[in-house]
Amino acid sequence: MAASEHALAIVGGGPAGLTAGIYAARDRLDTVLLEAKPLTGGQIVFTDVVENYPGFPEPLSGAELMDKMRKQAERFDLQIATAEIGTVRAQGDKYLLAGDKADYLAQAVIVATGTESQKLGVPGEEEFWGAGVSTCATCDGPLYRDKPVAVVGGGDSAVKEAVYLTKFASKVYVIHRRDRLRAEKIIQEVALANEKVEFVWDTVVTEMAGKDGLEALKLKHVKTGAESEVAVDCVFLYVGVRPNTDLVKGLVELDERGLIVTDDDMRTSAPGIFAAGDCRSKKLKQVATAVGEGAVAAYSAQEYITGGPYGGG
Repeated sequence: MAASEHALAIVGGGPAGLTAGIYAARDRLDTVLLEAKPLTGGQIVFTDVVENYPGFPEPLSGAELMDKMRKQAERFDLQIATAEIGTVRAQGDKYLLAGDKADYLAQAVIVATGTESQKLGVPGEEEFWGAGVSTCATCDGPLYRDKPVAVVGGGDSAVKEAVYLTKFASKVYVIHRRDRLRAEKIIQEVALANEKVEFVWDTVVTEMAGKDGLEALKLKHVKTGAESEVAVDCVFLYVGVRPNTDLVKGLVELDERGLIVTDDDMRTSAPGIFAAGDCRSKKLKQVATAVGEGAVAAYSAQEYITGGPYGGG
């Protein structure tokens, strides 16, 4: 079967991908958005409450927010197809996107595939995901004001977010499988000096328990085997993320974590390939930043395809 040809292909249907699609489709650029799952939205759909996205004075769920974005994209007739793209490779002056169901050929590509948070794989984790289990303290921390929470991990992100959570939570347990942290010393010092932070060393989570929501974590000491339990309303997982960038590995420059390196205009090291959202090497991973990057990526892609300035507004 011949590849479906388009001016622009967007891989990923999260905030960055949908925003890029809105901008491109609104300017009548022949665009297809390719999303591996039947429902677009990315990781944010698993967030129960979003209250820091501008323009919405009342909180809404991540799923609701992304449903609105998708409907907005569809209003501009953005083509959305369910396809898992395995590889992107150059074919002449275009790019061939090899999918599980069909192939696509495009003049330009925006990679907005995000990252996949690593999970613990313990009972209760999937049940309470987005409703007591989170990977974003900035997003969900304010929801647990004056309540006990836990952070799992011992790296920079885990310790930084533990300190951040003390602004809201009554208590922050940092559960780490080792007897020392991997975070930078200065970050450790700040956390160790904070009376709201309690470290639980040499310990792993074995189960997440609760009825209508997360109520407790069951723990096990890795050296003694002793079991215990701690009552928390939310647990924040910082045990690593895996960027979904395998499809462009060897095609564009990646940083040491496997994230795509771009300039301020979202251009990668490969002409005609752009990146936006959490798959991009950057500091802040939020819906608001992903949306901005998606808009910039669409602008840059339009310039690349037409050789002129973007025509939308």
